[in-house]
Amino acid sequence: MSEKKKTTIVLFSGDYDKAMAAYIIANGAAAYDHEVTIFHTFWGLNALRREENVEMKKGFMEKMFGKMMPRGADKMGLSKMNFAGFGPKMIKKVMKKHNAMSLPSLMEMAQEQEVKLVACTMTMDLLGLQKEELLNDIEYAGVAAYLGDAEDGDVNLFI
Repeated sequence: MSEKKKTTIVLFSGDYDKAMAAYIIANGAAAYDHEVTIFHTFWGLNALRREENVEMKKGFMEKMFGKMMPRGADKMGLSKMNFAGFGPKMIKKVMKKHNAMSLPSLMEMAQEQEVKLVACTMTMDLLGLQKEELLNDIEYAGVAAYLGDAEDGDVNLFI
């Protein structure tokens, strides 16, 4: 019996459409019985942020990052044609018309398929994000843990 194939994805982008691509690929790989890891780093961490504000004691710079970054997957902008927030509204309307799943729904499906969602702890420190501000049922690790997963990976993507 062959060993399970592994897919690893680094989600570096904080763009809604790029995060959707990462989660579509992750769900597809999981459906093909791959062991899947999505390592969220830098702006990709915004997908894991809770939508509601979580009051935390922070320094000035950490507070500024928190205010400037989108809170949650559904608040992320598009990589192209963002148009001051109108682009995401337009694409979500078209997606709904075509019965395409939203990013939050794709993320929920990924968790149901046991896709490992990992928040980069170094980036969390840099941006002043704390575990309480991120979604439940995710993992926390540094680059060494990602490299350990990727080393045995059959598919490795950087989005």
